[in-house]
This record gives sequence, C-alpha cells and structure tokens, in this order.
Amino acid sequence: MNKKFVNFIIKRYLRFDKKHPFIYVSFILAFLGIMVGVATLIIAMGIMNGMDKEFEKKLKVMNYPITIYSSLAKVDDETIKLLKKFFPNFKYSPYIQTSAIIQKNGLNGVLLYGVFFDKEAKINYVFKDAIKGLDKIGLFDVVVGKRLGEDVGIRRGEKVIMIFSKFTPIGFGVSPILKKVKVVGFFNSGLIAYDKGIAYMNIKGLKRILHQNYYTGVHIWTPNPFEDIKKIKKILPSGLGIVGWWQQNGNFFAALKMEKRALFLVLMLIVIVASLNIISSLLMMIMSKRKEIALMLSLGATKKEIKSIFLRLGLIIGVAGILSGAILGGIGIWALKTFDFIKLPADVYGVSKLPVDLSFVDFWMIIFGAFIIVVLSSLYPAIKASKTDVLETLRYE
Repeated sequence: MNKKFVNFIIKRYLRFDKKHPFIYVSFILAFLGIMVGVATLIIAMGIMNGMDKEFEKKLKVMNYPITIYSSLAKVDDETIKLLKKFFPNFKYSPYIQTSAIIQKNGLNGVLLYGVFFDKEAKINYVFKDAIKGLDKIGLFDVVVGKRLGEDVGIRRGEKVIMIFSKFTPIGFGVSPILKKVKVVGFFNSGLIAYDKGIAYMNIKGLKRILHQNYYTGVHIWTPNPFEDIKKIKKILPSGLGIVGWWQQNGNFFAALKMEKRALFLVLMLIVIVASLNIISSLLMMIMSKRKEIALMLSLGATKKEIKSIFLRLGLIIGVAGILSGAILGGIGIWALKTFDFIKLPADVYGVSKLPVDLSFVDFWMIIFGAFIIVVLSSLYPAIKASKTDVLETLRYE
C-alpha cells in the first residue's frame, strides 16, 4: 500500500469543499456529538463512582469491615485473646447489642450497642467525632444519632429514661428495665436510618443493667477485609459466625452496580447517534467523489488503498472527538472537585459537596467503547467505497 498516496488524498478530502459544504457540516456535527457524548459519560461515571464510594465509606464504618457474632457459642474475653494472638495488628471493639426505647416526647426505639468508648473510637471515625472533647466517661453515658436528638429535642448532657427490652420480675409479674442515662454526644453518619435508629452506651453500664458478662460479638477493623475474613474464619471456634460489611448490604450495592451499567449504556447511545453522522458524511463524500474514486482505481490504486482512505477519514473525525471529549470531561471533573457548583442536602445524601471520583477502569472503558463505535461506523462506508464499479462509473458519470 502506498502510504504517501493515501495520506495525500486524506489531506485533500479533509479540506473544505465549496461545492459540497453539507458534507463538512455533517463531519463537524459528528465530531461535536462524539466529543459531547464522551465528556458526558466521563462526568456522569465520575459522579456515580463518587456517590458509590461515599455510600460505601459510610456503610463500611457503620456496619464495620468484619463482625464476629454469637451463634451457638458465646463471645467472651477468651475469644478476643484468640483473635489478638493470631492477628495482633487488627483493631477490635467487642460489643453488646440490645434493643431499647428512649422516653422523650414520646417513645423512640433504638438499636443499642454497648461498647468500650476508647476501642470503638479506633475503628469508627463517626463515633470518634461524636465523643471528641469528652474527658470522663460515666457508667451510664450514651451517644445517640444527631437526627434522633433533633427529632425528640435532646440536648447534650441531658438525662433521659431508657426502657430496655429485657424484663425483670416484680411480685407476681414482670416489668421492663428502666434506667436514667445521660446523653453525652451525638454522632452524624449522614445516613438517616442509622442516625435515627442507633445509639451507643458504655459497655460496663450496659453489662450491669442486663446482668450479662459475655459479648454479643466483636467488630473488627482490618486493612483488607475481603481477604482477612477468610483467615479469621479458619481460626474461629465452632458456633461463632462471621460477616463482612459488603455481605450485609449486598442488595444495595447490586442495585448501585446495575444503575451504573444502565447509565453507561444509555449515555453511550449519544456516541452511537453521533457516529451515524460519520456514516452519513462518508457515504455522501463517496457519492460526490465517485468519479475520482473510479479514476484512482483505473490508474492503479488498489481497493485496499481506497478502503484505507475512507476508514482513516472516519477515524480522524472520531478519534479527534474522543480526545476532545476526554479533555472536556477531565476539565469538568476538575471543576466539580474544585468548585461548589452543585450543593447537596446533607441530611439526604450525607454530604453537602458533590463527590466525584472517576476510576481508571471506567475511563478506559469509555474511551475503548467510543473507539469501537467509531471504527465500526467508518468500516461500512470504507468497504462501500472500495467496491466502486470503475467501468459503470466512468461510463455514466
């Protein structure tokens, strides 16, 4: 194949032709369509990734990377010693779990965790922020969600009645356990279900209230929970269960993944529609250049060279649109990260600033997908041009 000849014809066909201006308008529209499509995809996927990671971060903290829970056997101090023996670098926060009701302007049920405040703060930054500045921890101190505190009107340092689900015998009957507790802090996870339905209490006080010496389970922080959960499972005594944070929210993340795929496919349609302009533009150019194509073939140009000319023309337009779209999308992501163009209601989304985080994989999927569409769009007109009938064209045109 004569590369000089092919490059010469390509440069000639890329020049503006006054006789056929609509062909070049169509080329420009195809370029702009692909550019906008790629840029939109990059920004949209960046926003989706950012929101996914924000939810993942919060759910990972509130559900904990790994949780060991009591199934048939009890979790006690010996269990903690066993875990520390095999995995000394992990962080552990044993807990007691029970349900309770806070009596303040009505009755509000919560899932109550009895925890060691210092150990819980090491694996839960939301809880750590809630007890910041707290010097002394009382036996019956409680930390509740910010949303719950606002809804029922609880102030920091206020004492409220907490009703426990465990009953105590009184005379010939039973009565629920009531205890006056002190609210010493409010946590804000950004997830309403947690901020309204969870509370933390000093585990020593909860043990005394429930008369319980064993734990419900152990929350564990590890650097790589996906791999470490398998290692922990091997050394656990029978009768104890183990679960990772991703297993507790499997349906939620499956829905997010499906939504992300659907968004990718829908926005890729913009690139597909723009690529139709490449097909129409090249076909119009082939129709207007039939004489020239026939002459080139009759003078010794091969079908491969003719095919290469129109294939490269389509690729030049498409690749230029993809690169421009990638640059425009990158600028858009940088602008969204740098400036607060969009403000979100923090009580709904948990963040006030739009989170944007485009992954390396998604970026190259967008570029690769757009490139495949451009190649396929350029291929048919190129094949059509190479099949031009020389004798018929020169005879009648």
